[in-house]
Amino acid sequence: MVVATNAVAYWMNEASISSVDADSLLSLFGTRDQHLRKIRDTLGVDITHRDGKIHVAGQQSAVAKATEALERLKTIAEKQGSLDPREVSQVLARVTGENEIPAHEPVDVLNAGQQVVARTAGQARYLSAMREHDLVFSVGPAGTGKTYLAVAMAVEYLKHHRVRKVVLVRPAVEAGESLGYLPGDLQAKINPYLRPLLDALREMMDYDHIKDYTDQDIIEMIPLAYMRGRTLNEAFIILDEAQNTTAAQMKMFLTRMGVGSKIVVSGDVTQVDLPPHTRSGLADALTRLKDIEGFCSIRLSNADIVRHRLVQDIVRAYDEKPKKRR
Repeated sequence: MVVATNAVAYWMNEASISSVDADSLLSLFGTRDQHLRKIRDTLGVDITHRDGKIHVAGQQSAVAKATEALERLKTIAEKQGSLDPREVSQVLARVTGENEIPAHEPVDVLNAGQQVVARTAGQARYLSAMREHDLVFSVGPAGTGKTYLAVAMAVEYLKHHRVRKVVLVRPAVEAGESLGYLPGDLQAKINPYLRPLLDALREMMDYDHIKDYTDQDIIEMIPLAYMRGRTLNEAFIILDEAQNTTAAQMKMFLTRMGVGSKIVVSGDVTQVDLPPHTRSGLADALTRLKDIEGFCSIRLSNADIVRHRLVQDIVRAYDEKPKKRR
């Protein structure tokens, strides 16, 4: 039995879509087929291009959703000449009805014409939380944008003069291996620990802006130990890798918050590098602070991972309990 609607012919578990020109097809499938893989992985279908048509095969309901998604994306690609991963995620969310990204205001960073937007529903909640609360904890696996989005929001606040200073903080804890005594001055010694924050910053500001702001102490990147005794007013303060703080360190950090300041704490409770039997300050604070007014915690999941498509599978593989050998 065949049911035809528009340019799509449906079989029991297969569908074909009228093809597009070569340029639009490249945009539709994405660089190295990244969009195509996203649709395949999300809906569990097989998609091929042959005989001038796009063929979709799989379970009937999945084929219908994949075909609808491809038709929508095809229209966008033909109209604007390109597709970005965010548009693919949004179309898939609408088609499946799952993890739909709520409307939110893009983050306005310093690079001309650049805006940062949420690519998942969890990220959209995270951005809203940072705008609405002065103390936000973001917990989730690697690749969910915890650090990147926090830095983007800090840059927006700085650009619009909502704060006078941005402070980026990380505990100087090595991930399971000793780096020994690093050469150079203080900045050279702490640079490896703060590199992920600097990488995020460089995507939103040009080098000259970063240099000027760091020279003027408007942007400060420091290890957690150097926060003791300070009071930071009108500052956007980010603590990254917070799972590697102790309860005492977390208390010390949180109490640096001055008038007009905002704090964002991010971490992954599955990647703690503290000594054995040492309770993570992140886990401790989530329990202690949950009833405080003005505090908000956001839990990101594997569905919010926006790095390479393999990262979701890697995180899932490590989360699963290993099977016992016979």
